[in-house]
Amino acid sequence: MTATQRLALIVEDEPAIRRFLRATLVANGYEVLEAGTAHAGLTLALGESPDIVVLDLGLPDRDGLELLKDLRLSSNVPVLVLSARDAESAKVAALDAGADDYVTKPFGADELMARLRVALRHRVQASGDSARYEGNGLVVDVVRRQVTLQGVPVHLSPKEYGILEQLARHAGKVLTHKYLLDKVWPGASEADAQYLRVYVRQLRQKLGDTADTPHFIATEAGVGYRLLTEP
Repeated sequence: MTATQRLALIVEDEPAIRRFLRATLVANGYEVLEAGTAHAGLTLALGESPDIVVLDLGLPDRDGLELLKDLRLSSNVPVLVLSARDAESAKVAALDAGADDYVTKPFGADELMARLRVALRHRVQASGDSARYEGNGLVVDVVRRQVTLQGVPVHLSPKEYGILEQLARHAGKVLTHKYLLDKVWPGASEADAQYLRVYVRQLRQKLGDTADTPHFIATEAGVGYRLLTEP
């Protein structure tokens, strides 16, 4: 592996999908490790320190979600989950367990690489010293608790700011309803998600954003919200 190559670990038991993933990653400049079981995947993830893990949930020896939970006990490596499970509950469970993103099978190479780039950027941002988000003319300065859009201050309520701050701290990552409620409404239950929707709608209005064609806040239906890092 050269100094400029990233190391990706594929944990997937289907050989045809592994071949597709390997070819896609190698074509985009990655060095690749492969595992066909959860046990082998966890061993490689902890022993080889990959830059990113592409994880299938349907593994033969253990559920991939269990592997993810074990991995998160000692590693913050970005994890992109792949699965044929397209239920919203499955996506929420993976994200709450520590996945950076979730891609439903079947998927294309372009989507895969775009999601990988976002996951890697999010981890760089999360591990850095700068508590500042900039994108599409929006600036969120967490230290000063200031928000500007095209250089003009945006006045937000405490709840609106709390939501935007969490999204900015994890830009590019889907934050589930439960995560946002826990951070902004401590003690709230998922039954209170309607309040979250109201404040997100108000926040979008103040940013001149819309749910249908978002420039800033994208909705992951039934799962949560994501602050976009690409237009």
